[in-house]
Amino acid sequence: MARFEGMTAIVTGAAAGIGGAIAMQLAAEGSTVFAADIDGSALQHDAPGIINHVCDMTDRQQVEAMVERMVADHGRIDHLFNNAGFGNLEETPDIQDENWEKVFKINVTAVMYAARAAIPHMRRQGGGTITNTASISGVAGDYGHTAYNASKGAVIQYTRTMAIDHAIDNIRVNAFCPGLILGTRLTGMMTPEVQAMWREIIPMGRGGTADEMAKVALFLASDAASYMTGSIVIADGGITAHTGQPNLVKFVKELMAKHG
Repeated sequence: MARFEGMTAIVTGAAAGIGGAIAMQLAAEGSTVFAADIDGSALQHDAPGIINHVCDMTDRQQVEAMVERMVADHGRIDHLFNNAGFGNLEETPDIQDENWEKVFKINVTAVMYAARAAIPHMRRQGGGTITNTASISGVAGDYGHTAYNASKGAVIQYTRTMAIDHAIDNIRVNAFCPGLILGTRLTGMMTPEVQAMWREIIPMGRGGTADEMAKVALFLASDAASYMTGSIVIADGGITAHTGQPNLVKFVKELMAKHG
């Protein structure tokens, strides 16, 4: 398949993880890709079609310069994947102003910077797509993830607003919400006991992978999703399908096994 043959794309937070997987899959399907990340030492993509680009997404001028360079060098910007993200763990009484502001600057304001720079070009060329990486933390609460949850909820609502504002411009704007993704900074910090707790609450019994999330992102940007805009697609192994109530079936089976 070459769904993105001859197209161009910018992927933020693309050094590794979901962003890295999106960049690799886009390039494999024919797109010229700016893989953007603040960590230049981690930007090691050497696949044909991928251009490593160091960019601080919280710096408006750097973001605008990146978009202008894409258009100047390649004539257009077809797809924007806003994937850069950051989170921390603080309950409300403990939140430091600078931490709250950093989370929102990376997770929300950077999305606006990139979209604001890209949309005028997409309008002139007759359309494009913007795909935002949100999170299941934007649709339900997590203990202690105050700033992160609030910011991802904002990404979801911003996605919907951009979608209706720019549908007339043939610009589709969608978001996807990952659950636990293996190989990320979060899973690297988990003890085996915590990982076991996650597997217990995920109906599919495992975390997702960056490649799986990239497939969701590319679907939303592809012509296969041509009538989708303002959609919030959840990919979490079934976590948010659960009310959170105890697994009584498991309890009954264990009771029956114990007592014959």
